[in-house]
Amino acid sequence: MEFRAAFRAARLGMAVVGSDGLVRTANDALAALLGTDPEHLRDRPAAEFTGLRDDLRLWSAYREVLLGRRESLHCTRRLRQAGGGRLWAEVTVTPLPETRTALLSVADISDRRDLRARLRHLRMHDPVTGLPNRSLFFERLAGALAAPEALPAPAGERPRRSGRIGLCYLDLDGFKAVNDTLGHRAGDRLLTAVARRLAECAAPGGHLVARLGGDEFALMVEDSTGTQQLIDLAGAVQSALARPFEVAGQRLAVSASIGVVERPCAGTHATELMQAADTTLYWAKADGKARWTLFDPERNAHRMTRQTLSNTLRPAVEREEFDLQYQPLVGLGDGVVRGVEALVRWRHPQFGTLGPNRFIGLAEETGAIVPLGRWVLATACRQARRWQLDHPGEPLVVSVNVAVRQVWDSDLVADVAGILAETGLPASLLQLELTESAVMGSAGRPLQQLQALSDMGVAIAIDDFGTGYSNLAYLSRLPVSTLKLDGSFVHGFRAEEHPNPADETIVEALVQLAHRLGLTVTAECVESAEQAERLGRIGCDTGQGWFYSRPVPAERISALLSTGVRP
Repeated sequence: MEFRAAFRAARLGMAVVGSDGLVRTANDALAALLGTDPEHLRDRPAAEFTGLRDDLRLWSAYREVLLGRRESLHCTRRLRQAGGGRLWAEVTVTPLPETRTALLSVADISDRRDLRARLRHLRMHDPVTGLPNRSLFFERLAGALAAPEALPAPAGERPRRSGRIGLCYLDLDGFKAVNDTLGHRAGDRLLTAVARRLAECAAPGGHLVARLGGDEFALMVEDSTGTQQLIDLAGAVQSALARPFEVAGQRLAVSASIGVVERPCAGTHATELMQAADTTLYWAKADGKARWTLFDPERNAHRMTRQTLSNTLRPAVEREEFDLQYQPLVGLGDGVVRGVEALVRWRHPQFGTLGPNRFIGLAEETGAIVPLGRWVLATACRQARRWQLDHPGEPLVVSVNVAVRQVWDSDLVADVAGILAETGLPASLLQLELTESAVMGSAGRPLQQLQALSDMGVAIAIDDFGTGYSNLAYLSRLPVSTLKLDGSFVHGFRAEEHPNPADETIVEALVQLAHRLGLTVTAECVESAEQAERLGRIGCDTGQGWFYSRPVPAERISALLSTGVRP
């Protein structure tokens, strides 16, 4: 009697269910919850109004409880009310001892669930634009990548699922200037307006638009049909953002750089996809901004190789993976070898032998040029000293390239002095080559270092002269002794039947001016006897190029000096 009274008076919706699954009795709370009365629930299958039959796993567990083979069942179900409404409920089924019946309880958790949904919405959406935020974007991205593979479609119809995914990852160009000049409030208004236009672009296809942070947005295309769909979307975004924005009384023009990536879901990870999108966005900015750029595997492979080289440069110096080759500097008047230029090569364990154009720029960016340059200088001076000792009657100048960062970031004077003292090489047999852009305009510390090196007796040469400032008047104030004319001037000397008189006139004028300033002139990239003869005729002092010799190992230079044979 007490149980029945408590059962009827309980605020929790309850029913007693027989082993056959039919309701024996239900209380008023359950009837009210479902929008009916207790009598209408009697003898009805409880699985119908609780939705337990809709899920095979739950249905099986429910049957086990009714038969006394399972202690309880607890789940969350969406229930339908008599008036057509729906509610979320926690459904619990537990056996009643020695009765061959079970107690069904149903608790309305709609309010709790709505609160949880509101909190999740706040957590997963950007407060400024109202768009999905980074967390929701990556959740949806992970779900899209984990979806089943492509499904076939009936003949003549589009596939129900393509098994592909695409991203348009974009960044507003110049957004920081808006924040800096108009303030963050105006910046937020602009972001909101941009978000609205992006949502309009994505709406026809039902694509996800998210703000990933700052002025970065992403549009995700699930089950994409190919790159053209993404290209069309990127073009629509560019067009939408091209229209001016009215913000804080200002008419603002905004553009965006967009990285476009499209590929199969199978075998693709979210991190990999976003890295590709980020790389492609960087390309779009590097290519001039206000454009979309499609992911290019070949370009990315080059970037990855570049990154690998950058990361391994310093360890490679420590492991001594570099070696030097030497290219002769030959007198154009007598054909005698006057010196050699030391050219570094990287014997990379993965990529093979790499020329300086593959890694010197990276070394300058990372600062590895300082230890690498010190190694090149020491190695070249040791070799030059061996040549001096082996051939005392044939002084051979060794010319070593020096990067501008070595002049700024290291004590170049102390390095040179220490290496010369260690190797015993006279300073007069060392020449340091710097590019024209590095030397011209030198002042302060760089100029002081160059002057100190010159005072030690080290020759200073300007490499690739003619490609930069070409300020001969400024040369008179620099401690420079040699100009190395860029190979582009020499190309005009290639054929007698197609001469370039302008090149010859320019070179002749440069040579005459250089000689009046007390400088010697070396012509680079000499490839033929005819070029050598004409360059010598107009006064160039020395030549360098494949006509004489490609860069060769030190022992080849030694053999050349030993035999006395001119190259």
